[in-house]
Amino acid sequence: MTKNTIQYWNTLAAANKSQWSVIADTNGELEQLTLSMDDVTGDYTRLTRFKAGADTSMFGGKSHDYPEEIFIVSGRLFDVAFGIWLEAGDYASRPPGEVHGPFICEQECLVLEISFPSQAVTSE
Repeated sequence: MTKNTIQYWNTLAAANKSQWSVIADTNGELEQLTLSMDDVTGDYTRLTRFKAGADTSMFGGKSHDYPEEIFIVSGRLFDVAFGIWLEAGDYASRPPGEVHGPFICEQECLVLEISFPSQAVTSE
């Protein structure tokens, strides 16, 4: 199976605001929009919007057992684990298990995530 396909559409247009969902337990500071999903493997492409003032310190650092790629589309975001500001154009390809975050956002930031749960590394 492969990710679903979708015709061109403007994810950021005001008419598509209802397609976004608030990420649970973030006090409305983070929103997500899944762009494409493979229902068999779980691989997905998603946009995450950090609103100005967002702070994910309450969640601590995060890691996944699968690789993911991230691209900062707009704005800027501080990654506490790495001690750096990520800005529009910054990209990372994270290996399974790499700790990232928490994140602090002074101005709205839009992040493209491409995640590969089908490539999860399991510990035995």
